[in-house]
Amino acid sequence: MKTRLFVSFSALLLGCVPPTARAELRAGTGLVDITPKMWPLHLRGSFHPQIVDSARDPLYVRSLVLDDGETAIAMALVDSCMVHRDVLDPARDRASKATGIRVENIMVCATHTHSAPFPNVAHDTPEERAYQKQLMEGIVASLTQAAAARQDARIAWGSHSLPGEVFNRRWFLKPGKMPANPFGSREDQVKMNPPRNLIERPAGPTDPEVSVLYVEDLRGQPFAVFANYALHYVGNTGPQVSADYFGEFSRLMPVRLGSTSGKFVAMLSNGASGDINNINFRQPRPRRAVFEQITVVASKTADAVTRAIRTAPKPSSEIGLGMVQREVTLSHRDIPPEILERARKLTAAPLKAGQRKNLERIYAERTLALAGEPATTKVVIQAIRIGDLAICTLPFEVLVEIGLELKEKSPAGDTFVVELANGGYGYLPTPRQHELGGYETWLGTSKVQEDASEILVENLLEMLGTLFR
Repeated sequence: MKTRLFVSFSALLLGCVPPTARAELRAGTGLVDITPKMWPLHLRGSFHPQIVDSARDPLYVRSLVLDDGETAIAMALVDSCMVHRDVLDPARDRASKATGIRVENIMVCATHTHSAPFPNVAHDTPEERAYQKQLMEGIVASLTQAAAARQDARIAWGSHSLPGEVFNRRWFLKPGKMPANPFGSREDQVKMNPPRNLIERPAGPTDPEVSVLYVEDLRGQPFAVFANYALHYVGNTGPQVSADYFGEFSRLMPVRLGSTSGKFVAMLSNGASGDINNINFRQPRPRRAVFEQITVVASKTADAVTRAIRTAPKPSSEIGLGMVQREVTLSHRDIPPEILERARKLTAAPLKAGQRKNLERIYAERTLALAGEPATTKVVIQAIRIGDLAICTLPFEVLVEIGLELKEKSPAGDTFVVELANGGYGYLPTPRQHELGGYETWLGTSKVQEDASEILVENLLEMLGTLFR
């Protein structure tokens, strides 16, 4: 494990506010369709990317801008598996220039649907290049639209528990049942999504909280919802592009709240859910039709958000805003020489015609790719203050106990965590989970130093302390 070298960062304290009330609040929303216009494309979320040529339901960039008269913050949610900084950094810069909102006060996150196209040019096709351009332009347009639509508003926040849809997917198995990992080792102590007849106990907790930021206009009409749930994608979308349960949630929320306004936007962000999915290993559910379980989960999540709004304090327009961004330098993981040599040997043999890569080959290639990276990488983290609500962002698939720690130690009255924000750097396990091994900790799945979660949590808590002092 690497020591905490490279913890240098540039801290930008932007719009920090005392807990007293400020000027009247304004809010604006943006909604831009980013469903591909050119086909075919590869779906992002698979070891063997599937080629598709149609969409089951549309993909969007949904945005919310809040402005208290002194500080403006912007949050955009993209229907994508993840979006890397080579797309996000230029998009944030362009949106900042177009809106006048400081780039450090713009957060862009991905829903993590596994049924979206590659956001980067992974296969170097004209369709991918066209989609990357469409995606970037969609992010800028949505944020610009939201900034231009600012109007007087009131906000509230709250939460509701939905425990029945979240399950830790990392399991200890019965003695002697752990298979070898792709590196030829049997040292893993836990397995992701194992056979049900082999499970013993889960390797971590869950977070059942559905958190919500609710925005209404001065007539009391629903204006926007920014929700957060620590649950991975649901899947079973069929061989088509889909926004998964995140998109279905957004379709249902106007119905739940009785909104007929064309300006209403509902957003469901992914909480710390790198080891959480929708599979109940102890009590298997009946078989589902394509998209059926997505509708079930979206409906229950929409119900939970509706209950959270109904029990939240009265919406207020006298809410102060603040935001802090840091760029933290992390080391890439050390690769043992024997693992590197094994990877070279595995990739030296050419594939036979029609032969698919197995996990060993896939992770050998990922290991070599990681070995070719610079020694360090820079990641953007943000802390947002909205009254007594805190939002923390991380550019990883974050294991749930990290989110729970941030919630527990936060100085704010309410806190939630948005993962895959401002980049996508693979999984972020804790040091304890690294010791247990398993998919989320494998080289190439997890790329940064094994104590990175501790470094980032420490930074985020310092940032929250600045905002809520």
